[in-house]
Amino acid sequence: MIKLSIQISDSPFSREVGQTYLDRFTNFPAEEADIIIAIGGDGFLLRTLHKHYHLNKPVYGIHCGSIGFLMNSPTPDTLLEHLEQATLTILHPLVMHCQTQEGVSITDFALNEVSLIRQSSQAAKIQIETDGIVRLPSLICDGVLLATPAGSTAYNLSAHGPILPIGTNLLALTPISPFRPRRWRGALLPDTATVKFTILESDKRPVNASADESLVLNVLEVTVQQDKSRGYKLLFDPDHNLEERILREQFLT
Repeated sequence: MIKLSIQISDSPFSREVGQTYLDRFTNFPAEEADIIIAIGGDGFLLRTLHKHYHLNKPVYGIHCGSIGFLMNSPTPDTLLEHLEQATLTILHPLVMHCQTQEGVSITDFALNEVSLIRQSSQAAKIQIETDGIVRLPSLICDGVLLATPAGSTAYNLSAHGPILPIGTNLLALTPISPFRPRRWRGALLPDTATVKFTILESDKRPVNASADESLVLNVLEVTVQQDKSRGYKLLFDPDHNLEERILREQFLT
């Protein structure tokens, strides 16, 4: 028998759906489970993956949120059959190293994207380097982000960035409301690239950085690269695997 750890987000609908699973299955601690079940939205799934990464357990998401791109449909009566047939996807995160105005060094991980966003009414002014070469001396913008293929259909897509199929070995560097250079629409980078963002005029134009839902205030420098040594295990129903979902997204009108 598969041992399940059922984790439920705080939303009323998630709790309602989650109770149908708790009524049917024994709920084990995550440390003792074979599979972690995350019931909620995409954000809750990302938090669950980050929280339990050290356990090296696969996570199966059940959609009770708004978009549910990384989730599966609720099927409490046939959950075990779905789990037996599920396909495994390994996601490699971005690792973000930040230096703040207060002199603090912070490291965090992102499965979707690392984003830099202006903190005030003043536009951000950011220098961008890749692999030690300055590519943009000054990007004046609301922000900029670096997205993985798995995250390319999230914030990156809403910022008019490209959709990246799983397995492309690329990262999407996408500006958010760029003002100068006005016509720059971003770049596709190899997933081996190291990207460094330096905040210019940081006292006048403060910037925050985030790795998925983790926020760092008042950054001066942010360096990002993909960490192939870390793998997060995500389970999908075979007819709705992540590769197919991303492919379909490119044909939506």
